Parts: sequence; C-alpha cells; structure tokens
Amino acid sequence: MTTLLQALVTGFGQGAIYALLALGYVMIFKATGVISFAQPALMVCGGLFSYHFSEEFGWPFWPALGAAVACGALLGAIVERLALRPMVGKPVFTLAIITIGVDVVLRVLANRYIGSQAKPVEYPGGNDLLEAGGVSITHQRLGLIAVTAVTLVALALFFRYSKAGLAMRATALDQETALAQGIRVGVMFALAWAIAGGLAAIAGTFIASGSVGIEQSTWLIALKALPAIIIGGLDSVPGAVIGGLAVGMIEALTAVYQPDVAPWLGANFALVAPYALMFVILLVRPYGLFGTKEVERV
Repeated sequence: MTTLLQALVTGFGQGAIYALLALGYVMIFKATGVISFAQPALMVCGGLFSYHFSEEFGWPFWPALGAAVACGALLGAIVERLALRPMVGKPVFTLAIITIGVDVVLRVLANRYIGSQAKPVEYPGGNDLLEAGGVSITHQRLGLIAVTAVTLVALALFFRYSKAGLAMRATALDQETALAQGIRVGVMFALAWAIAGGLAAIAGTFIASGSVGIEQSTWLIALKALPAIIIGGLDSVPGAVIGGLAVGMIEALTAVYQPDVAPWLGANFALVAPYALMFVILLVRPYGLFGTKEVERV
C-alpha cells in the first residue's frame, strides 16, 4: 500500500506539470481553433527566464517565478501578433504548421543560451523531504501542487467574473458572433496566447527547479501534455487538468509495477504508457472524456 501511495503522490506531482501545459494547449485551441505546437519552446523559455532572474540577477525564487510568468505571457502575445495574426483566415492546418516553425526557432535560440550545461533554478528547501505514513514528497513538489491549485482557481475566477474572461468564453463559442457584439477577437487571441505563455513559464520554472534543470532535451516533457489534452478533450479546461493528472499517475504507476507485472513489455514502457492510455480512451470516446462532440449535418 505504501508503494502505491508513493507512486500516486509522485504521479500527482508530475501530473501537475502536464496539467499546466495542457491548459496552455486548451486555451489557444478554444480561442483560435488551432493546436499550438509552440508550447514546448514556451515552456523552455519560461524556465530560462526564471534561471536568468534567479541565477544572474540573484532574485529569490518567487519573485523570479513572477517575472518569468510575465515574460512568458509577453512572449506568447508577441508570437501571436507577429506569427499568427497575419495568417488569420488561413486554413487551420497552415496555422498549426506555423506554430511548429515558431517552436523550432525559439528552441534553437534557447539551446544557444543553454549550451552544454543544464540551467537549474534553486527552489528554497527543494530537496528536503516531508514524510507521512511512509510516503515522502519534496518541498519543491508541494510548491508545484500548491501553485497549480492556485492557478486553477485564479483561471476559474477569471473566466467566471472578469469582462476579459467572459469575452474569451464568447470568442471560444463563436468568433463571428463575438465580433458582432463588439468583442475585439484579435485581442482575445493575444490574451489566450499570453495565458498559455504564462502557464508554460510556471511549468518550465518548476521543471528547472527539479533535480536536473533546463537542458536542451527538456522540451520533450511538453509532448506528454498532448496525450493529456486528447484524453481530457481538446476544448475542455477541466479535461486538461484531469488528463494531465491521469498521464502523470499512469506514468508513475507503470514505472513502479510494470517491470514486475509485465516485464515482457520491455524497459521504459512508462514513457509509452500515456499514449497507450490515450489510444484506449479514443476507442471509447473519440472526443476525449470531456470534449465537445461535433455534429455535422450533410
């Protein structure tokens, strides 16, 4: 039982990273109808922003995180304005390809900054363990879970009560109707990208404050968020959170139990497990657990 609880705690902490990244994907998709493949690069850049503020400027962790979120949001808005806004009205496939180009460009620039050495961010007491009932968790993971929870509550309040949040929800439902009602749809697109950039910066910062830091291969972590949004539903904010946590937990549980239960699956099957779960979910619910089913009349 202790092993199971430890795996669940570990998976929950890792799933919080995936949930933050998945939320960024969903924000952009709901507002623009485009799946952004630039999230890995935004995550890496966000982690590097925190590294620069904390290690180069000597800022404490939390002010560095706040500054990194602001810079990540600004970067997301700039990407939307320069790369995506001129292509409004073009096929969605074209816009998705552009986001791949943006991801490549940003990662090339980020890798030049990273170089051959990882860029870690020091979390206060990050490696210290808290233990209860034989289950342990680091201060860094507790901070990650707490920040993720606060972020989710803040987003929920933003979308429910703020004018900008209501305008974003209207834009996500019907862009033409929102435009007819006087909503500046282009501004809503930029805001969606800014929120996605800020969320990616939070994820990147906590990845950088982990055991290794930001490396040139860190962007691969963001690919785990793709199964999360497919599992939860491309247009569902709660689905993104649940999908992210599910991916984290299935990865942790597979890493613990698969070598003993099904060794014939080979080593490192935990890396494949989220995609296997995604495949199973799609067989049962093609639009994800909470995705909106599209109905087409012919």
